[in-house]
Amino acid sequence: MVVRHERVALVTGSSRGLGAVIARRLAHDGFAVAVNGRPGDEQVAAVGRAIRAGGGTAEGFCADVTDEDQVAGLAAAITDRLGPVDVLVLNATGPQPEAPVTAVGWADHLAQLDFFVKSPVLLGRALLPGMQARRYGRIVQVDSEVAHRPPPGRSAYATAKSAQIGLTRSWARELAPFGITVNTVAPGFVPVERHAGVPTTSRRPQPRQLITGPVLRDQPP
Repeated sequence: MVVRHERVALVTGSSRGLGAVIARRLAHDGFAVAVNGRPGDEQVAAVGRAIRAGGGTAEGFCADVTDEDQVAGLAAAITDRLGPVDVLVLNATGPQPEAPVTAVGWADHLAQLDFFVKSPVLLGRALLPGMQARRYGRIVQVDSEVAHRPPPGRSAYATAKSAQIGLTRSWARELAPFGITVNTVAPGFVPVERHAGVPTTSRRPQPRQLITGPVLRDQPP
């Protein structure tokens, strides 16, 4: 028998790094958290167990969020085990290779767009109808300061992140009447596992930025 929780949050790419921290914080704040990673990622279950050991509610769900069939299965599995998703944090990302613009092909751009545009679109098609019907939803896209100040060699990544911002703005305006807020948060450098090889000289702190569309608050300001 499925126990329905007050609010259910899905954090994509939450088996490690920033996503795992977000998942743990949401659980601490009382959400039932769906931890997500690629199929075969053993850290998905490990993060779920750690959250439960700390008194939170969490389940692990392996799925490639750039694959339409797997996204549909992910949405169904979360609903069956935790309840419908109310909060969606789009954090999943793939490799971010560096290359001069003359060496970047269309396939390189598509690889970045898969995570930052295709994945949100697929998840939106699976989850937004339910949010609209319930007149409630919170969507947060994890952006990057690279979209605003792209360094050399990151053109494909910066372009996809810029497209992600456009997607967020359009969703925010269209979904606000349904009680759904859509925001993008652009952190600076975060010392997670994927950045272990970044030189110390490149680890300068960057100011956090927040880009929002129209926001419907739960209570008046």
